[in-house]
Amino acid sequence: MTGLQLLWFTLIGLLFSGFFFLEGFDFGVGMSVQTLAHNEEEKDQIVKTIGPVWDGNEVWLLTAGGAMFASFPYWYASLFSGFYLILLLILVGLIIRGVSFEFRANFPKEHKNIWNWTLTIGSTIVPFFFGLMFVSMIQGMPLGEDGNMTATFTDYVNPFSIVGGIALTLLCYLHGLNYIALKTEGPIRARARNYASIFYGILYAGLLVFAVMLYFQTDFFENHFATTLGLLLVIVVLTLIANIGVFKGKEMMAFIASGLTLIALVALIFTGLFPRVLISSIDSSYDLLIADASSSRYTLKIMSYLSLTILPFVLAYTAWSYYIFRKRISHTEALEGYK
Repeated sequence: MTGLQLLWFTLIGLLFSGFFFLEGFDFGVGMSVQTLAHNEEEKDQIVKTIGPVWDGNEVWLLTAGGAMFASFPYWYASLFSGFYLILLLILVGLIIRGVSFEFRANFPKEHKNIWNWTLTIGSTIVPFFFGLMFVSMIQGMPLGEDGNMTATFTDYVNPFSIVGGIALTLLCYLHGLNYIALKTEGPIRARARNYASIFYGILYAGLLVFAVMLYFQTDFFENHFATTLGLLLVIVVLTLIANIGVFKGKEMMAFIASGLTLIALVALIFTGLFPRVLISSIDSSYDLLIADASSSRYTLKIMSYLSLTILPFVLAYTAWSYYIFRKRISHTEALEGYK
């Protein structure tokens, strides 16, 4: 394995980390439209918190996919063909979620509910199936010597993958609640904190189940005991910090901690996979390795130069966008309307 191959494996992990940190609260906000708000005005208030940024956040996913295609074409080919139906469902979720923003903004108030539901459903589908896919991937899939998967339904959908899907969905929901508390004023802000306090209790149980199943269903502890245990402890500590932030009303602390929890989860997956990109449940000799899945050295070198040139501008633009839209969104009706 070369330094460039390791660099691009790490960069793809960082891109997915950025996606789940930024788009994670987008998903949580979308789920909150039908679960947190009590009337149409509150739903509008919730949606306005992500109105200027949600489409920019999705660019991180496109960039991660593009980087995988260019730097690890064999990984891209095996992953996208083997998980075709799951990725199709993710795409459907992203589509119905994306159009919901436009249609609910242009429909009369009495006809908005269908688009509120598509926004919530789409925002729930995407993290659930991402969790399902990543957990299936780290369990090992029936990957043949030629890099093709011959998977059945239970390879994708099984107790561990369902736990992973629910856990990621819940993490995104809590991240969204913390963002709503950070970005709003009025009763919706207090309600977001109250909901988060309840769901953090559920999350602790979910993390325990996930950790136990990770031990029995993967080889992470066998191959990377120290980093796996360390990252699991980091996830627990960050969850505690976020919970304390919610309890004490320190909304920025809760939001940053919940976002870092998602990053730690991505780090757990990528460090556990290393030095592989896909694990074969048929025979370990069929595992797809970083060293075998990458593009040529020349391709990786050119991509590195381009990335180092463009990335600072992208990060600066993202930071500037969030700075411009940093103010809280106030409620639009008198407090008596928010019961």
